[in-house]
Amino acid sequence: MAREFSTVGVVGLGTMGAGIVEVFARNGIDVVAVEISEPALERGRATLTASTDRAVAKGKLAAADRDALHERVHFAVGLPALHSVDLVIEAVPEHLDLKQRIFAELDRVCRPEAILATNTSSLSVTEISVATTRPNQVIGIHFFNPAPVMKLVEVVRTVVTSPEVVADVEALCARLGKVDVTINDRAGFIANALLFGYLNHAVAMAESHYAAREDIDAAMKLGCGLPMGPLALMDLIGLDTAYEILDTMYRRGGRDRRHAPVPLLKQMVTAGLLGRKSGRGFYTYERPGSPVVVPDAATPLATESAVAGGARAIYAEVGTGSARSELASPAVVTKVGVVGSGMMATGIIEVFATAGYEVVSVTRGAEKSAAVCEAVKTSLNKGVVRARLTEADREAALGRISWSATLDHLADVDLVVEAVVEELSVKKALFASLDEICKPDVVLATTTSSLPVIDVAMATNRPADVVGLHFFNPAPVMPLVEIVRTIRTSPEATATARAVCAALGKTGVVCGDRSGFIVNALLFPYLNDAVKMLEASYSTADDIDHAMKLGCGYPMGPFELLDVVGLDVALAIQRELYLELREPGFAPAPLLEHLVTAGYLGRKTRRGFRDHSHR
Repeated sequence: MAREFSTVGVVGLGTMGAGIVEVFARNGIDVVAVEISEPALERGRATLTASTDRAVAKGKLAAADRDALHERVHFAVGLPALHSVDLVIEAVPEHLDLKQRIFAELDRVCRPEAILATNTSSLSVTEISVATTRPNQVIGIHFFNPAPVMKLVEVVRTVVTSPEVVADVEALCARLGKVDVTINDRAGFIANALLFGYLNHAVAMAESHYAAREDIDAAMKLGCGLPMGPLALMDLIGLDTAYEILDTMYRRGGRDRRHAPVPLLKQMVTAGLLGRKSGRGFYTYERPGSPVVVPDAATPLATESAVAGGARAIYAEVGTGSARSELASPAVVTKVGVVGSGMMATGIIEVFATAGYEVVSVTRGAEKSAAVCEAVKTSLNKGVVRARLTEADREAALGRISWSATLDHLADVDLVVEAVVEELSVKKALFASLDEICKPDVVLATTTSSLPVIDVAMATNRPADVVGLHFFNPAPVMPLVEIVRTIRTSPEATATARAVCAALGKTGVVCGDRSGFIVNALLFPYLNDAVKMLEASYSTADDIDHAMKLGCGYPMGPFELLDVVGLDVALAIQRELYLELREPGFAPAPLLEHLVTAGYLGRKTRRGFRDHSHR
């Protein structure tokens, strides 16, 4: 039988500590809440009061339950107040020497049988435990912020933590209504080890002015369904906290360069730009502690809105911390050519036609044209059934599309979107033909997700008019388009692409011509890191998926997503990233390569990281 915890102590009443107090008190457990001074204690009390009052106002907690919750909490200054508790959880700042001093004192103050736990997110639980004479009773209990809301708890055992202590804490997590994942003591545990490599990579993108901060964040929210963009999330976490976590993981985790804090991060911390809590970080906030973003010198401006038909618009844009500016007028676009017959081409045809553009669909033959036409009709019919379109809208959209098997019919279009097979030789040959056929100043766009756009552009005599327009699948549903400009792309072509995306009701994010663009360059190394974690037998696929969904709010865990995307696709993208960047941490995980070699490609073969044969 698991031990019954009747009284729990919490040391440190910042946002996390006060949240942990609330979690225990909500579940009928008496709490001794301890701080270093009376002012700190009052701040902790105010944090708890504000949180519970918000819960009452939102109807998530009855007023009587709130009052009972507060009655279970005893506030005190100093560690001696914890002399009779069954469990202590420490939630002080992430400094090893501070935590070791606290644990040494807790060891003297607390009863011999009391469990001592740390809420550290990155430090070594083992190094904390050796400050006591009872390292077998020391464990990590890592809650996620905000603790009353987030379901995940990482239970971190050291090599000497007693199995009985682990079992008792796992039972306690269940009593609290949390989902626990039990893991060994390793830098970053599961969630932070995967999350912060991704966040650090996003900061590097901002530092190099590869893409504007708003575009990086929009890309990951709209392209991956994440609850927050990486730079906004860094501001929420606190840039000083993020720096400490990354620095600790880099030093403890084998000095993986993916975790070496980007220089910009240290500079911002030194300058006091800590994120929301200081009122300025990657974004500027209404006031310190406020979540409300206000415009600043780096906020992109549009003096006129782009509307259907390609209305003139002027964009003034400044990248994060840069002096880069762009001032150009988009061309008028009324007629669009789409080349290709696959799912992506079909979706793009539908998107343009329903937005009011005339569309010329070009395939390699009448049979393929008929198939694409049927697929577009089927999709539009579904839109009518689901009340997204009226029957009149459907008929109007179909009336705007003409079907062709020859590129010559693209001679009078204003924009061409290529969506053929992902083979560079095929695309280059196509663009060379488009160069001869299309009128001057037409924007030629490729939907490639992995090939260098500049290679395609240089197959023409008009590289200034070539951009990448990377739609996401399914194109009619996904709101994001990555607009990829090469070093030869003109500002006018970029502005035209932006205006067209706006007219389509899509969010266009502009980035440079690098492998993976924004979304894939940030997403797939994270997925690759998850495979490496599984390969090292640190945790199971189920626990890693739970950690990222419940701890970080991701819509899918990494292994769920890999099986949906296709392991062969993931491997191909990761290889491209590694070949271009030559970063050792980007090398494809051997396990991923082995599964692809074995034909285990995910859902499409009914076997990937999981067996889908019975689903």
